[in-house]
Amino acid sequence: MPTKPYVLVTGGAGFIGSHLVERLLADGKAVTVIDDCSTGSLENLKAVAAHPDLRIIRGKVSQCRELTGIVGDAESIYHLAAAVGVELVVNSPIHVLETNLHETEVLLRAAADKRVPLLLASTSEVYGKSQKAAFTEEDDLLIGPPHHGRWSYACSKLMDEFLALAHAKERSLPVVIARLFNTVGPRQTGRYGMVLPRFIAAARSGQPLKVHDDGRQTRCFCYVNDTVEALVRLQQCPAARGEVFNVGSTEEISILELAQHVVRILNSSSPIEFVSYNQAYAPGFEDMRRRKPVVDKLFQATQFRPATALRTIIELTAAAL
Repeated sequence: MPTKPYVLVTGGAGFIGSHLVERLLADGKAVTVIDDCSTGSLENLKAVAAHPDLRIIRGKVSQCRELTGIVGDAESIYHLAAAVGVELVVNSPIHVLETNLHETEVLLRAAADKRVPLLLASTSEVYGKSQKAAFTEEDDLLIGPPHHGRWSYACSKLMDEFLALAHAKERSLPVVIARLFNTVGPRQTGRYGMVLPRFIAAARSGQPLKVHDDGRQTRCFCYVNDTVEALVRLQQCPAARGEVFNVGSTEEISILELAQHVVRILNSSSPIEFVSYNQAYAPGFEDMRRRKPVVDKLFQATQFRPATALRTIIELTAAAL
């Protein structure tokens, strides 16, 4: 158990969280992780499980009896615990809403008592149905109707942002909000609909790579180590307090092109198969045609832009699966 000042990482056994934990330990920080492993796994932390400066608490933030003391003694907090993945959002909306709202509310309240600096991991999903070519942090947000389950996730994360900024205003909590765009890399699972690990697994096994709709929708895929670098720099930047930042790559690619890249890079014989949204999810499912961030604000605050090339990302991710 760490005895020196430590950083608290909620969701630290998850895909992004585990990479963040490794980075913080490598930087000489002690780390306490709280994770219920509902979507993460302790396997993600196996490389550092025996580290003397790592403490892992398995359970929900809201059910942690030691939370007040843990938060009060932390030097900073990264809040990454959340329900994620399109399939989980569509199939388990109650779980998504309760997890994303309640856990954040409890953590913010505890952090505000001691004004512990907190970075909230939000999502590009909050931009909703906007048709802009690229999104800035000051853009209006256009959320779809409540009977389409996808928007429950966007709304829950947006409420997290409102709650965090309200605590910053009323209780002087040092808060930074990072809106993460598509982050990929080793340890990401396709279990909840994440596209790149699904494509890689299919290409490896000779199965069809299933592309939704016409495949012309575009995304920007950011390597997880770039995302972690941005999060660490934002947490360490006093000027970032009370602000919202996009975190993501600006290299745009269609999902069909991504599938073609994976097949080519892995030298696979897998075919590409088109699947309608109705088949993949449910009638009425809505998707966004483009999702590209403007990251100028991130660069101005931290002097960092995610820059790992997509081909390299695919190769590194495939090598780890």
